[in-house]
Amino acid sequence: MSSATAGTATRIVIVGGGYVGMTVARRLRAKLSRDEAAVTVVDPRSYMTYQPFLAEAAAGSVEPRHVVVPLREVLTGCQVFCGEVTGMDSARRSVTLRVPDGHTEQLGYDLLVVAPGSVSKTLPIPGLAEHAVGFKTLEEAIYLRNHVLSRLDAAASTLDPVLRKRLLTFAFVGGGYAGIEAMAELEDMARHALPYYENLRAEDMRWVLVEAMDRIMPEVSAPLARYTLDRLAERGFESYLNTTMTSVQDGHVVLDNGVEFDADTVVWTAGVKPSPMLANTDLPLDERGRVRCSATLAVEATPGVFAAGDCAAVPDLTSKDPDAVCAPSAQHAARQARRLARNIIARLHGGTQRRYRHSYAGSVASLGLYRGVAEIYGVKLKGAPAWALHRGYHLATMPTAHRKARIAADWALSLPFRRQIVALGEQHEPRKEFVRAGG
Repeated sequence: MSSATAGTATRIVIVGGGYVGMTVARRLRAKLSRDEAAVTVVDPRSYMTYQPFLAEAAAGSVEPRHVVVPLREVLTGCQVFCGEVTGMDSARRSVTLRVPDGHTEQLGYDLLVVAPGSVSKTLPIPGLAEHAVGFKTLEEAIYLRNHVLSRLDAAASTLDPVLRKRLLTFAFVGGGYAGIEAMAELEDMARHALPYYENLRAEDMRWVLVEAMDRIMPEVSAPLARYTLDRLAERGFESYLNTTMTSVQDGHVVLDNGVEFDADTVVWTAGVKPSPMLANTDLPLDERGRVRCSATLAVEATPGVFAAGDCAAVPDLTSKDPDAVCAPSAQHAARQARRLARNIIARLHGGTQRRYRHSYAGSVASLGLYRGVAEIYGVKLKGAPAWALHRGYHLATMPTAHRKARIAADWALSLPFRRQIVALGEQHEPRKEFVRAGG
């Protein structure tokens, strides 16, 4: 039976409009009538970003607008609040949020879904906050595209060899999927742009990967990870494993293995951490700041509250370690969202809530046009077949039919035509020229 008073709709508040929050809201709205449930989604952004396509958006293979899904477009029948959650009180069953004009609102709930996702996990490295950029949002992806192309423009326009070397040095810290895909796609884009620069050559560019572990992409087998490193080395990438960055002050990168160099581009993809907003709640958190959950995705000792995705510590029932929890990954987020929606519906209809148990399907990664790696149900693919599988899989899981069509059209147009090579850095400071004209 519903936890709401008889004759009234159950108030379901979903914190987070990312893949988990959007999926749960869509499924609840499709299965529950408005008399049964009133669904509210709260997120600072009015759209969901499909992160697996961020690297292609940064490289210009996909139009950036096509990798985001407006929440109001797909959540018909749901209320969408654009605001920042600043606190949760499970005893009072209320959520506090700050709306764009600065004042706060209180939202009461009967059931709460906590899915704010994760943010970049940074470290207190000198110069990191001032000189590095992450790769978690569409804004960062667009910025990196414009920044890399603008470095080519600047390098082609200077006669200073030291400055040119710095401008054409690109450092990526973190060898997970996000870092590898971003680095490979952006290098591929830059290489395709070089024919337009008469005084620049591919060997003038320096692409450096720094990884603290002894391997990259832990999601795939060691042989496939080694294959990826070999292919990157063939393209001229420098890779430093078992290595950390100790400083990046004034753009001077210092590694703990003694290597030092100047770089005008430093991208930080060394892991994620749960949304820091969770620290302002009374929810039970583990040592990493994740919400403690049971296998049914219900928050421990907190009636009426559920959690899923990167912010949730969900038991991994497939592991032999009884304390193991599911890793923060897109695959877990997608599957947990579906299970969570079914469990909430079961709770409202008096059914049985089932535990989340996954079977590992595999992973796919793009390394630039016609290059990729994939491992699906134990089958390893490399090169163009893996690249095609990567595109096909993520196109299939992209929400809405018309976005699938737009992305497919982007890809089709890139076959007979070259990529559009232009840096629109002014969009990061749109009033710069106007202010200058008024001065």
